[in-house]
Amino acid sequence: MAITRWFFEPGHTAAEFRARHMMVTYVRGQFKNVQGSIEVDPDQPEDARIEATIDATQVYTGQPQRDAHLRSADFFDVGHHPTWTFTGTGVTQLSETEFEVAGDLTVRGVTRRVPLHVAYLGQWGTPWWEGDRDLGPRRRAGFLATGRVNRHDFGVSWNDTVDRGGVVVSDMVDITIDVEAVLDPAGSRA
Repeated sequence: MAITRWFFEPGHTAAEFRARHMMVTYVRGQFKNVQGSIEVDPDQPEDARIEATIDATQVYTGQPQRDAHLRSADFFDVGHHPTWTFTGTGVTQLSETEFEVAGDLTVRGVTRRVPLHVAYLGQWGTPWWEGDRDLGPRRRAGFLATGRVNRHDFGVSWNDTVDRGGVVVSDMVDITIDVEAVLDPAGSRA
């Protein structure tokens, strides 16, 4: 068994959410600088462990007033819950490049089991710059995780009504996480 440890390259890893707005369109928000790691034996991916942390205070939708409202107690309550976490421990391989990862997602201090569909996008040897020196090559791997959650399960329940019984914000929220992971040679072991 050869365990490899990968860390998320925060400059190239991001999480996004999408919720219906006013019954007619979608609003998207993004979190950059996502921190995390993957520990996996490539021969036994079902035993992988994935950890991720999102700084909820850095939500960005492109509209400062909406971002401030999302940070408020009506939505993310970042004054009391500035970070979100995901710990994935239940991995099911669906095909050569597709997996289902079940894990504990914590938002606003509430933890729920959430399944994510994960596509493995491949890996490549790449340059690794520290300052003005290329210390590469380093092995990078890409993943795309998608899922859907009911925001009320996490206490994110603010809403208002619009014409004909519609609502301002949908209950269901789509999530997408783009991960660029870098092999940590010091953290890998036989």
